Amino acid sequence: MNHSTNPLHADHSRQFEQNRYVYPVLSRRSRGLSLGVNLNPDKICNFDCIYCQVNRRTEAETTFVDLPAVLRELDDLLSLIASGEIYQHPKFANVPDELRRLNDIAFSGDGEPTTYRNFDEIISQVASLKKQHQLDDTKLVLITNASMFHRPAVQNGLKLMDENNGEIWAKLDAGTEEYYHFIERTKIPFQQILDNIRDAAKVRPLVIQSLLMRVNDVPPSEAEIAAFCERLNDITSAGGQLKLIQIYTVARTPAESYVSCLEDEEVDRIADTVRERTGLTVESYYGRKT
Repeated sequence: MNHSTNPLHADHSRQFEQNRYVYPVLSRRSRGLSLGVNLNPDKICNFDCIYCQVNRRTEAETTFVDLPAVLRELDDLLSLIASGEIYQHPKFANVPDELRRLNDIAFSGDGEPTTYRNFDEIISQVASLKKQHQLDDTKLVLITNASMFHRPAVQNGLKLMDENNGEIWAKLDAGTEEYYHFIERTKIPFQQILDNIRDAAKVRPLVIQSLLMRVNDVPPSEAEIAAFCERLNDITSAGGQLKLIQIYTVARTPAESYVSCLEDEEVDRIADTVRERTGLTVESYYGRKT
């Protein structure tokens, strides 16, 4: 399945009115509204991806997470969506009827959400609020680099997600250690990410989100894509469940000027290769030319 980019998909502002933590976006991968919960307003992340749209060179306005404020903002936005009032806001007035649905509440934001100290507590509180609004069919989505899955609080949080219509989108942008460190710019070993994804996928099916790009106008090599497929096969061969691979590319202004989006044909070619070499379900999401 292929998905083009709507101009609204390029706007993932973390600010909505006066909110600090919860923000509505039209998500190209959710095919509807997604409420983002920013657990890293300090902009601190254990990855420093070359394609990330977060400007880490500017000072953050907020340095801690006020949990009661998170829940108030989420409660207010859920009410706005339920009443339809949100579509009177200029930012969402032009959303097509078929996308006027709340697909998920997504933990993401300006850094890695699982580094939040009380990760399991906030999952529990948000799940309770979702039940209060009778949103059993609305997913909880964790958008993560999988670096902290081994922590007990995170494992408990993942279990709580499993119990509340949760879905985990784990980042895997590389097939080799060298390319991984080049793209993600982190000290965390590649094997730690692979092990964490494998172990989490043994418990529940995961979605793999893979952002691929041109670097200095050069796309990933065939060897890198082949290695990426091997890593996916390693996970499934070890008993990991991967229900979807999302192959997407740059849709918003990246951190580094030498990063640009793949052509639509390149995205499709990579997606076809992943399907052929892994037998997994793959979806393509196209970029935005700048």
